[in-house]
Amino acid sequence: MGNDVIVDDIAFAPQVTLTKSLPLLGYGCTELEIHFLQIKFTAIGVYMEREVVQHLQKWKGKSGKELADDDDFFDALTAAPVETVIKAVVIKEIKASQLGTQLEGSVRDRLAAADKYEEEEEAALEKVAEFFPTKYLKKDSFFTFSFFASGTAQITITTDEKEETTTAVENKNVVEMIKKWYLGGSRSVTPSTIECLCNNLSAELSN
Repeated sequence: MGNDVIVDDIAFAPQVTLTKSLPLLGYGCTELEIHFLQIKFTAIGVYMEREVVQHLQKWKGKSGKELADDDDFFDALTAAPVETVIKAVVIKEIKASQLGTQLEGSVRDRLAAADKYEEEEEAALEKVAEFFPTKYLKKDSFFTFSFFASGTAQITITTDEKEETTTAVENKNVVEMIKKWYLGGSRSVTPSTIECLCNNLSAELSN
């Protein structure tokens, strides 16, 4: 296991490689309330170039809590031209399409609110939603969202039997809002990950 970080029995490596080596800067879970119970569905690991702090100097000296409460900080974080990988590992068996439907709805709402929802975005988002199959994914299956410095992205679904399917996302507005689904501050789908990420970036910024 080495220096793996354990989130709800799921191990996250301390770094992954896209075109560069990316350290683990934040981790947590996504939860849904079902019949008044908080159910954990996925464990989240956020990997990002350390150079991201060069784009966040305005927030030097701020605490993790101050960063977490500042949506301008997350606009700067998600706009920074650095490589980012978000890995979402299944804790509780879900249909991939459930996650796809949640993602599609949130991204569409964010695009509409920012007045960026045109025909091109609609077509790109539809392609993303169709990529998520209706089959159930068992524990330890995972989704990998890879964001490139160029503003494009790739989504990969890996089953517990290590079967992989991948789709590319070229529309930069759609890519931005997928990233903000996870890293959108107060509107993130995973508040626990945001809290952890902010504490770690606060420490990086104080170095």
